[in-house]
Amino acid sequence: MFKQFATLLRGRAHEAATAVTDRHALPILRQQIRDCAHAVQMSRKAVAVAMAQNEQEKKQHDRLTRQIADLETRTLAALDQNRENLAQDAAETIAHLEAERDVSTQAQARFDTEIARLRTVLREAETRLRQLQRGQRLATATDKTQRLQQVAPDSGLSTLREAEDTLHRLQERQSEMDATARAMTELEATGSAENIRDRLAEAGCGTPLRSSADEVLERLKKKARKSGKSKSN
Repeated sequence: MFKQFATLLRGRAHEAATAVTDRHALPILRQQIRDCAHAVQMSRKAVAVAMAQNEQEKKQHDRLTRQIADLETRTLAALDQNRENLAQDAAETIAHLEAERDVSTQAQARFDTEIARLRTVLREAETRLRQLQRGQRLATATDKTQRLQQVAPDSGLSTLREAEDTLHRLQERQSEMDATARAMTELEATGSAENIRDRLAEAGCGTPLRSSADEVLERLKKKARKSGKSKSN
């Protein structure tokens, strides 16, 4: 019985921890991504440090190579002068420098291998980080959408529909009032003497009230001809 009770407590604790994690999943994810970004930045720094150290090692290797070449030249000169003791000391120094040069060569090889490995790890980490960041943006957008759905439930949508119906009825009533006003204006205008006169004139009954374009053009032509005759005289 006690074992079952302990199991129940562990199960409840696990469910509670899972519920807390689920409720705060986005903040946890953001912090985890920040931690990942920091780790990627540290990886970049490690690659940069390794490359810098490799460059220093290359410079050290070049310096040792130059020293060995210079000492070999001088040792040959000492042998030409039969200065065996001096040549022996120089040979020991050359042997020491060659040992250092060999160590430097091995170090460069290790640096090259480690830099290649670190770059591979860094590229993979950067790719995974970008995927996580895209996933975070999508999860954030989804969370905001779901929150908006909670803020605007179906009852709010039904209120929107009611408001749309009210607006439609108001527009119909205003349209009806506009039509009535236009009809009243037409009725008032139909019975006036001026309106009857205008309608008769437009139908060609009697003298036109307004000059047509052809009449205006003909009048201007006559005026132009008269003006031309007066200038010729």
